[in-house]
Amino acid sequence: MAVKKKPQNKGGFFRVLARFMLLLFGLACASGFWLYQYASTPLLQNTPQDFVVASGGVKKVADQLVKQGVIDQALPFLVLARISGKDKQLKAGSYNLTAAVSPWQLLEKLSNGDTTTLTFTLIEGANWRELRKSLNSNPHLRHDTALMSDAELLAELGVSAISPEGLFFPDTYHVDKGSSDLKLLARSHQRMQAKLDKAWAERSANVQLKTPYEALILASLVEKETGHAKDRALVAGVFVNRLRIGMRLQTDPAVIYGVGDSLDGRLRKVDLLTDTPYNTYTRSGLPPTPIAMVGDAALKAALNPAPTTALYFVAKGDGSSVFSNTLDEHNSAVRKYILNR
Repeated sequence: MAVKKKPQNKGGFFRVLARFMLLLFGLACASGFWLYQYASTPLLQNTPQDFVVASGGVKKVADQLVKQGVIDQALPFLVLARISGKDKQLKAGSYNLTAAVSPWQLLEKLSNGDTTTLTFTLIEGANWRELRKSLNSNPHLRHDTALMSDAELLAELGVSAISPEGLFFPDTYHVDKGSSDLKLLARSHQRMQAKLDKAWAERSANVQLKTPYEALILASLVEKETGHAKDRALVAGVFVNRLRIGMRLQTDPAVIYGVGDSLDGRLRKVDLLTDTPYNTYTRSGLPPTPIAMVGDAALKAALNPAPTTALYFVAKGDGSSVFSNTLDEHNSAVRKYILNR
């Protein structure tokens, strides 16, 4: 005799499944509502507020925000970032909040890289010692180069030179607050190299300089010797004439640079007689390195000097200079503008 199978209660299974799906739907709705509420509710914080986001994954960023008091908890922010797909878009940098924002607005700010910027100016005519002091004293830069020697810094920049002097282009740079001073120097050096390459390519045919670096050295002497723009090409012309005939350059700014921080007030006769690599009264030719940062005008003048027969110039006291062809004319100008002041 065959045994009949008991019919399965399929209706009960579907009822359980429906209840389970309803529960999941309810949880999803509740989670969505919670996430919406979290994402759109302004964070409780003191504003204005500055904070820094370092490179790293979203969890590291969330932990940094908690530590700096920007958000209260890392987990909700982490969930929101991952669900929205912005977890891979967060950008490092220095940020500022001027008013309370929601977690979603904060995510937008971080993913857009809406960082605060610092304005830093490199000044024409300033030397490397002055630039380094300015970098080290700036509270908004990360001082990665502070403990580096000049040689170590040049190695980090990938530059083959005996000194950092003159290798950075003087201009106003906008960088993120908290960014590295090394990054700023790299930008400035790349700009200087581009300027120097362009000036060298456009140099006058009668320029006797052998390398772009020599042009940079000469431009730094022109930069420091010139108070009036109209005199730059003439000053360069005097230096070029002296180099051509083997006459010493006898330029005080180079001597002052060689004396360095030990200079006590005005340049003295003993300083002019004390031999250093930068004493252009005791040594012929160009100094071994530039003596300052140079701008476009000095570079152009050094590589396109004025056609002049002058071998001398003296400052008149108003920023301009008077130029002379002979030593007698020069001595007369010295008596008029220097000795009789």
